[in-house]
Amino acid sequence: MELEHKFCALGQEVQVTDGHLIEGYASFFGKTDQGGDVVQPGAYAASLARLGAKGGKVRMLWQHDPTQPIGIWDEVREDGKGLWVKGRILTDVAKGREAAALVAAGAIDGLSIGYRTIRATKNDKGQRLLSELELWEVSLVTFPMLPDARVGAKGDTPDAAILREMAAAFRDARSLLAPDD
Repeated sequence: MELEHKFCALGQEVQVTDGHLIEGYASFFGKTDQGGDVVQPGAYAASLARLGAKGGKVRMLWQHDPTQPIGIWDEVREDGKGLWVKGRILTDVAKGREAAALVAAGAIDGLSIGYRTIRATKNDKGQRLLSELELWEVSLVTFPMLPDARVGAKGDTPDAAILREMAAAFRDARSLLAPDD
């Protein structure tokens, strides 16, 4: 049995005292990823119900590495768009501090799901339609499989806000000095 990974967007983020709060979509229904897979509505329902009945949780990992948990998903649910997650990157963990800093700086902006396929069919376009998945984990990743899957908005720490403003000012100044092509 091989673990599969699919990449999607990290949504909005806000600072909290017991971690770095993040939320967004880890998967979108009906969108074809670069591997030709399309997750169908309801694909996660049975898995989430089984986990909930056992008191289990979907794990938050760093780059799909099972030896590097970096936080906790407090809420994982399906809605009309896809699989929505909300959780906390734990900054008491060294890799969590690194991940939170990278997210705040915009260096990491993707989410990726780790799962096992339970039920899937192929359509006439050769796409695999995933109708039931066993969800194991949602990771923060560097390269999302969906090209448009990126961080929507982030909460600010004073240092992160200053760094972003400085970077924007530098980019603006460079564009004024760059010769026209």
